[in-house]
Amino acid sequence: MTVIGALYLASGIVFATAAVLVLIRLVRGPSILDRMIASDVLLTTVILVLGAEMIIGGHTRTLPIVLVLTGTAVFGSIAVARYVSKHDKPGAGAGDKPGSAAGTADRARGRES
Repeated sequence: MTVIGALYLASGIVFATAAVLVLIRLVRGPSILDRMIASDVLLTTVILVLGAEMIIGGHTRTLPIVLVLTGTAVFGSIAVARYVSKHDKPGAGAGDKPGSAAGTADRARGRES
């Protein structure tokens, strides 16, 4: 095996390991943000694999696919960020639930949660 062949093999192993670890995080979660980050990393890994294949093959035939995947990743991230920001309420921590000790203490001090 040549040095170039060993580098191709090493990069393939790294990409495959990254994809498997990301798929585990995608399945296990636990939150929507964890899954979104995992899907972004998976799309990035696919884009990198396609880029490496273009370099190895000496062509640009898969460049449109890379561009579409990049746009999908960007717009998907923006959509999830907007969704999460609309459903996150500022200051809604675990201690701010109505009836909790922290929420009661804040109301006693004159601050409404």
